[in-house]
Amino acid sequence: MAATTTLLLLLIAAVALLISPAVSLTCTSQTFSRSAAKFANCVDLPTLKAYLHWTYDPAAKPDPTLSVAFVAPPASPDGWVAWALNPTATGMVGSQALIAFKDANGSAVVKTYNLSSYGPVVESPISYGVLRKSAEYSGGVMRIFATLALPAGGADVNQVWQVGATVTDGVPAKHAFAPDNLGSKSTLQLLSKSPTAGNSPAPTHAPAPTPTPATAIGAPTGGSSLVKGGGLGLLHGVLVLLGVSIFGF
Repeated sequence: MAATTTLLLLLIAAVALLISPAVSLTCTSQTFSRSAAKFANCVDLPTLKAYLHWTYDPAAKPDPTLSVAFVAPPASPDGWVAWALNPTATGMVGSQALIAFKDANGSAVVKTYNLSSYGPVVESPISYGVLRKSAEYSGGVMRIFATLALPAGGADVNQVWQVGATVTDGVPAKHAFAPDNLGSKSTLQLLSKSPTAGNSPAPTHAPAPTPTPATAIGAPTGGSSLVKGGGLGLLHGVLVLLGVSIFGF
């Protein structure tokens, strides 16, 4: 009986090891160092290991506000990440972007860029009011925090996100053109309601495999399956052994 109990405990531990890593790969597991209100929504974006947390306040005055935290690893430790809204199209051209990178002192900064054409980017004002913005870098991940003033009456907006490997003299260099980079765009449903991370704060004011363009995003994707690929087969084997040890079949 003692041997059976020991085997049972070992099998339970093995199942737990199979499940727990995948559970953490979702926006709902993410926390931020800032102590403030929680975001109302979050989503695992389909490419570039990126995540978005957001709160939309359509009743804010004088304009509705969108508070966001965009989370993604840059393509290299000295690279950059970007998140943008595009009021006129679904791609990069026309995007009103926030791009974060480390400055010459190693501090994370975020700047605004009106991406009106292909080519080198130039820091410039964007068409949305920027009420606040900041960035932080740790653990190989860059985080952009911002609150934007949006036009009234919007329900869906086009969003674009991107990562790059190099910043030269304070200017983000060209990103790669892999499928994930080219497919990093979707529709953000501002009024969606979805579960949020336990400690995912917003600013204090009331404010991929194969890419598919303009995929609607308004609720968490749920991250990875709890048990994937070979893990499922191993789990089946564990359960069979468990049945044999307890019931003798």
